[in-house]
Amino acid sequence: MDIWNFIKTIAQTLHESLLILDTYSISLGTFRLSIHGLLKIAIVVVFIMWGRRLISAYIHRLMAKVIKNNSNLALTTKIIDSVLYFIVVMIMLRVLGLNLTAFAVFGGAFGIGIGFGLQKITSNFISGLILLTEKSIEVGHLIELDKNIYGWVRKLSARYTLVETFDGKEVMIPNEEFIINRVQNLTFSNTKARIEIKIGVSYDSDIKKAKTLLVEAASEHQKCLQSPAPECYLTDYGDSSVNFILFFWISDISNWEYGPKSDVLFTIWEKFKNNQIKIPFPQRDIHIKTPIS
Repeated sequence: MDIWNFIKTIAQTLHESLLILDTYSISLGTFRLSIHGLLKIAIVVVFIMWGRRLISAYIHRLMAKVIKNNSNLALTTKIIDSVLYFIVVMIMLRVLGLNLTAFAVFGGAFGIGIGFGLQKITSNFISGLILLTEKSIEVGHLIELDKNIYGWVRKLSARYTLVETFDGKEVMIPNEEFIINRVQNLTFSNTKARIEIKIGVSYDSDIKKAKTLLVEAASEHQKCLQSPAPECYLTDYGDSSVNFILFFWISDISNWEYGPKSDVLFTIWEKFKNNQIKIPFPQRDIHIKTPIS
């Protein structure tokens, strides 16, 4: 009995406390908000956000089993999260006691506020949806941006795309940048890439032999494709050298071109050295005219 009386006392005290808190309030027209209302809203918001997170995580795990493509999974998750956030907002407005029909009157003004205040956020969100829908950029792609940023796409989010550069930096690029600026996707449809090497040989070298050696150096590399085959062209007669350009294709650009290019340059050096093909230093002929005495 004592325990029951204690519980009744606690309940009565809590009820009286809530009534007191309800007396402290502010009113805007027909809308009234008290401290009691704020506490109720805070508790409801905490539980709703907790529930939204649990539902979102469960749906994500469920979708991951069904959808294997990363872009489709990200797009589906983003849409579901947006719907859940909308439901949360509607519930919060109901808890606040706002008339949603009357609230709709302010939709136009609210839309204008969104247009000006949240323009970039909205633009980045829509751009992210476009990227995920078109699949023009996906996780794992190697891209190049206008600002000489090269790297691999690591994450597509609602606001930005995370790119890991060659030096290990993680760059967060707003999604809008991929829509309004030029972007090169080096691995969009395949991972093949063409590499070029410019090199000059001395005028007293056998230039036909030099061309053959250049093609051989590229062909011998394990990543070099034989179709299309390596090609070498004489481009011009320079001040100090006869200049060539060598083109060859590699099967996978995902790890960038520096490795294969470096390997081929080492091979060229060895082949030229063994065949007496010289790579000249820049040279200038100076003619000194003595004055007539």
